[in-house]
Amino acid sequence: MKEKYLGSKNRIYYKTNYISNKKPTLFFVHGLSGSSSAWRKYEKKFENKYNLISIDLRGHGKSFRPNKINEYKIKSFVSDLYKLIKKERVKKVIFIAHSFGNFPVIKFIKKYPHKVIGAVLVSPNFNPSNTLIAKIMKPLLKIKYLFNYLPNKKNKGHIDYEKYINTGDWNIRRNYADIKNTGLKSYLSSSIHSYSWNAEAFIDKIKIPLLIIHGRKDTVFPIENTKYISKKIKNAELKILDKADHIIVLNFFKELSSLIEKFVKNLPKTTG
Repeated sequence: MKEKYLGSKNRIYYKTNYISNKKPTLFFVHGLSGSSSAWRKYEKKFENKYNLISIDLRGHGKSFRPNKINEYKIKSFVSDLYKLIKKERVKKVIFIAHSFGNFPVIKFIKKYPHKVIGAVLVSPNFNPSNTLIAKIMKPLLKIKYLFNYLPNKKNKGHIDYEKYINTGDWNIRRNYADIKNTGLKSYLSSSIHSYSWNAEAFIDKIKIPLLIIHGRKDTVFPIENTKYISKKIKNAELKILDKADHIIVLNFFKELSSLIEKFVKNLPKTTG
């Protein structure tokens, strides 16, 4: 995998292997306060089979940290995804997204359906505004513009997630490392915009194939909303991992990578 940057000033970090127009393109999108390093084992498994793109979302990993809270709106993340796909001259992608990463991916699919063959949505939530965390954070919405005055942390690089395999949803050591690496300003700004976001109004209009994967023991985004929404999407298949919590990407590599590969093989033979 080769390290690259999108843009010259506000730079977005990403990685690719050799992009061939004869292979499908998998585009990996990490969760809140994470980075592309969460996908390293998947990159190693798939790099000889598919085109791969793995991004550090704005405010995360080695990407730039926006100064203003409005620069963390979901539409800004969508814009970054689109610009990156355009830069790499990829016709269509297959998104693999986890947790927070599902929000820009779902909105991307709504806006640019012609650019997406299918998507694997891992531990998603289609209406995070209804979660317990959102209700706890609601008072922060009234003072969100004060976040503009928080100090901005320079990008710190990547966490070695091998250290945190088999940690639970609320593991203090992993969560502290994530937030410290991302910076409080980027973490809070991304969180505030995500918890006021709702896709229920348009999710049933999505026509591309979706594989939705959720852990039955997920305590961050409980499974009930996913069960309800998946029934509204015509081409969606729901896979429930009985032993999994929210941290499926790290804790259930074998199961998730197998489901991804099976899904990709069954998609229409459209290449990158």
